[in-house]
Amino acid sequence: MKTTIIAATCFAASIAAAPAGAADFGMPYTAPAPLAYSWMGPYLGLNLGGQWGSVTNSGAEPWGVTGGGQAGYNWQLGRFVFGVEGDLQGSSADDTFANFKFSNPWFGTTRARAGIAFNNMLLYGTIGLAFGGGKVEVNGLSESNTHVGWAAGAGLEVGFTPNWSAKAEYLYVDLSNQSYALTGTSNGFESSIFRLGVNYRF
Repeated sequence: MKTTIIAATCFAASIAAAPAGAADFGMPYTAPAPLAYSWMGPYLGLNLGGQWGSVTNSGAEPWGVTGGGQAGYNWQLGRFVFGVEGDLQGSSADDTFANFKFSNPWFGTTRARAGIAFNNMLLYGTIGLAFGGGKVEVNGLSESNTHVGWAAGAGLEVGFTPNWSAKAEYLYVDLSNQSYALTGTSNGFESSIFRLGVNYRF
């Protein structure tokens, strides 16, 4: 009789515990959805990198350090981000060929930018207008021109706070030919730029 009472008590306890066990294990766990990162809005930033390239109608291959600032605005539709960006750069890129020193002391771009966002990571391409200064020096004489051309490239930008992001970017800049009296021909500057930068979005 005693054994029967103990067995019945254990059975009743297991029945009472069954609903709690079903509640604990019967429903799958759903992790909270991550907050979507916003790329929308205006931004300002700084960049620093390297520049290397060539001068048309010359054997010169200027290279050096470039740095400057950028400003832009992003629009975002779901994962698609598009906008405009402008930048202005100073550069130490120069090279000497046949006593002629060629340099590209400054340049800038105004570009469209579009890409796909993976939450706080943005992969993008960019293309637009380029402009910059060209300079030729020989035997104590110098001559400067302003060149206009185009620029295109691609990059990766990663947001590490809601307002701050860091980027790595490759840009090809083609500054078209201008006539130089010192060289007796037309010269242009074609450059590759790889740069790192930071942006602050407002």
